[in-house]
Amino acid sequence: MLVKSKVKYIQSLGQKKFRDREKRFIAEGPKLVYDLLLEKKTSVSEVFALPEWMEANQMAFADVDLHEISAIDLEKISQLKTPNQVLAVVNQFENSENISARNKITLVLDNLRDPGNLGTIIRIADWFGVSQIICSHNTTELYNPKVVQATMGSIARVEVHYLDIEKWLAKQKDVPQFAAMLEGDDVSQMKKLKEGIIIIGNEANGVDTSNLPAAIKKITIPQYGKAESLNAAVATGIILSHLV
Repeated sequence: MLVKSKVKYIQSLGQKKFRDREKRFIAEGPKLVYDLLLEKKTSVSEVFALPEWMEANQMAFADVDLHEISAIDLEKISQLKTPNQVLAVVNQFENSENISARNKITLVLDNLRDPGNLGTIIRIADWFGVSQIICSHNTTELYNPKVVQATMGSIARVEVHYLDIEKWLAKQKDVPQFAAMLEGDDVSQMKKLKEGIIIIGNEANGVDTSNLPAAIKKITIPQYGKAESLNAAVATGIILSHLV
């Protein structure tokens, strides 16, 4: 049985102020925890799991701090409506400011507010082999449980950095930059990119034009119906499917 103080500590990581203070976050479910253990094992602090998960994984991750717990205890510490076998307490990843956009595709997210969108975009980036995402400081927090859950494990493979995007974009002068806008060049007619920065804007207001260098190229997904706009994650997937 988990001691009360441990339950309280893990529960506290559901709140941003405690995540910021402790520099930790929680991840739940077999797929998500397995990917973190496989790709970021040194970042995983503790794992709390039901007997069936322990039986299947204990030998593979014997060097990790594993704790077998009951379904009742898992329910106490879980952020999910239906707890799923295993929960990990994970140290937040290192965040560098010296990020280069050379020789790769980089996504830049400008003021995305929806946790589900951010998590899904991380997963989409992983699908298309995009290894880094730059977020504006006002984009929703990476370690929000809803974001972590929506990545479905891709948080372990895609680097996400929070920077002053206006300053960062200004330093990437030699790398082609593209902003997803309602009016721009048809993305379906563009050549594939080996190097480039793709900027996706806020769900309601799009890209903040004050963040855009003058030389930036505006791109758009052609519209054939009457919908007012596309979901940010859906738009990202369509754009990457044409450009990667």
